[in-house]
Amino acid sequence: MRPDPYDTGRVRYNHARGDTPGAPSEPLPSFGAWHEDTRDADERYAPPRYDDGGDPPPPRRRIAWGKWIVRGLAASIVLFVLAVIWLAVTAPLSRSLKPPTPPSITLTAADGTPIARRGAIIGAPVDAKTLPPHVREAFLAIEDRRFYSHWGIDPRGIARAAWANVGSGGVRQGGSTITQQLAKNAFLDSDRTAARKIREVMIAFWLEAWLSKDEILSRYLSNVYFGDNVYGITAASKHYFGRTPQKLNVGQAAMLAGLVKAPSRLAPTGNLKGARARQAVVVGAMVDAGFLTRAEAATVQPQRVLAARADTLPTGTYFADWVLPTAREVAGDSGTEATVKTTLDRGLQSTAERVVRQASLRGLQAAVVAMRPDGEVVAMVGGKDYNTSAFNRAVQAKRQPGSTFKLFVYLAALRAGLTPDDVRDDSPVEIAGWKPRNDDGRYLGPITLRRAFARSSNVVAARLTQEVGVRNVIRTARDLGITTPIPNEATIGLGTAEVSLLELTGAYAAIANGRYPVTPRGVEGNRSASWYEKIAGRDTEMPGKVRDEMRSLLGSSIRGTGRDANLPVDAFGKTGTSQGGRDGWFIGFAGNLVVGVWVGKDDSSPNPGLHGGGIPAQIWRQFMMSALHIPVVVAPEADEMGVPLDNMGDALDQFGRAIDGTQPSINDAVDRLRELGIELPQPPEPRQRVPVERYPDDRGPPREDDGGPDEEYDYRF
Repeated sequence: MRPDPYDTGRVRYNHARGDTPGAPSEPLPSFGAWHEDTRDADERYAPPRYDDGGDPPPPRRRIAWGKWIVRGLAASIVLFVLAVIWLAVTAPLSRSLKPPTPPSITLTAADGTPIARRGAIIGAPVDAKTLPPHVREAFLAIEDRRFYSHWGIDPRGIARAAWANVGSGGVRQGGSTITQQLAKNAFLDSDRTAARKIREVMIAFWLEAWLSKDEILSRYLSNVYFGDNVYGITAASKHYFGRTPQKLNVGQAAMLAGLVKAPSRLAPTGNLKGARARQAVVVGAMVDAGFLTRAEAATVQPQRVLAARADTLPTGTYFADWVLPTAREVAGDSGTEATVKTTLDRGLQSTAERVVRQASLRGLQAAVVAMRPDGEVVAMVGGKDYNTSAFNRAVQAKRQPGSTFKLFVYLAALRAGLTPDDVRDDSPVEIAGWKPRNDDGRYLGPITLRRAFARSSNVVAARLTQEVGVRNVIRTARDLGITTPIPNEATIGLGTAEVSLLELTGAYAAIANGRYPVTPRGVEGNRSASWYEKIAGRDTEMPGKVRDEMRSLLGSSIRGTGRDANLPVDAFGKTGTSQGGRDGWFIGFAGNLVVGVWVGKDDSSPNPGLHGGGIPAQIWRQFMMSALHIPVVVAPEADEMGVPLDNMGDALDQFGRAIDGTQPSINDAVDRLRELGIELPQPPEPRQRVPVERYPDDRGPPREDDGGPDEEYDYRF
């Protein structure tokens, strides 16, 4: 049937005829008239309302599971890429060659002799391909038999370990592969958390992707821990058996492989029986893995290890503790054992330890620092016994320096133009309510700065501090290297600010060197002034006149309050005593040595009778006599008063010139005699002149014609 060309395409509906037999006879419904909708747009298009007046229920939405699966896969890929980037940035492959602890540092003295070792003993890296087969097989048999077949994790090993742990009711076996152990040792901490285990697996896969099996095994053997603070099979072979890994026999290799499980507990130097029992377990594992036959295993004997060496270097001394941070900077990122040469002089160090040991300290502590004028520390003692107390009193303790701080007061005065011959008043003074007083209670009136420094006059030091200004005194101390806080008050002139012995000795070294500041250092060539410091004025040359005048003052002091430290050669120094004898100091220099000595108690309690001119000065002199090789001479013959005749002659000469009316005055001579230990008797009380009656002779009362008694004066006491 051909389509009607006039057909409009309308849909046709066939309706049954109304008179069709069996059809209903009801008429068709009629359509009502057209009514126009008069509602406005808001009402017309408003959502329908329901009888309860509420909003219609939200339509049900079908969850598109396929889309979410795709999104999850995409997110996983993104996270995986981010994890790879994170590993590449935070865990470079080079870390798998580094041991899990800082490298060992061996410190040597200036002559190259080892003096201390700090840190782990780390051997050189090994190449697994160059090791004998039985060495590799010993570790594979006990740690990871399917190492060459898995991809970083071993499902069979994990299942076996889980089954064994369930059967034993605890953690008896581990399922970590050698790759996982390398990941843990090189990149992660030892926390047993799920997050760390996930990171361990990720890193293991990453290592397997980037390294070959032999490279992974090589890095594992190079940094695994074997006990006794020894890392790596090279160091362990030498430490326990005195040979290289290439020369290990089957028993030795098995013993080393057995230590990995519990190195601290099984170290053969302390638990040889346990190490041998573990060796037998490893040999049995090698048989089970097919690496050894039973006949070969039967020939393996229990191994012996080297005895502990008696000449083992100490891990800590006062000097080693102080110099170690700088030594690590000098050693750099070596990854293996490093050797750093220090400035320590073994002979001078022994001398310092000896004089401290021989001093009559009783309940006191002592510290000694000896350095060259350029700051190279050649000896350091931080206390009587390092094994008893490792607290370094030469570096860590901050104490009041007493009169040794007057170095900065007088140096500031010399900078301001004063000279040692200028005169200042040594009489009581009050400064803003503060009344300084001299320790001996004597005041000499107008005296020169040289004499005031020699007798350590507190009054003159306070007057000078006020005269030159507290800020200038502080600036002088800063210029000479003092970094500790200094209060902005006049009392600093008497040493109320706390300093360390090391810094204060460095300040005195600046006077000996003629340049400031002098930075104490313990490693050769590790410190030089930077270009910024040179431009900013650091490492400045001291004017020759100021330096010579300051040395003159220090020379007069060592012949004054520091006479117990005087040497038969040119020597310069200053005593210091804090309030109550809590601290006694002597710091000075002679030859090419600058030495500081401190004596006191750790709790800063008073020590009646302790003063810088006593034990500290004696320790300083004993050290210098030995260090400078000064021969001990017989003391000159003394007179009945116990004073050397040559010194007595000098004192009497001054006394005679005083009587003649020349300088120094009689007070100077008396003070000089007191410095020599001579106390003159106190003069008698003034005698009274009273008239008495005297008779012309002894024959009786006067006669009538004598005219009475003669009037004369007699002295009565």
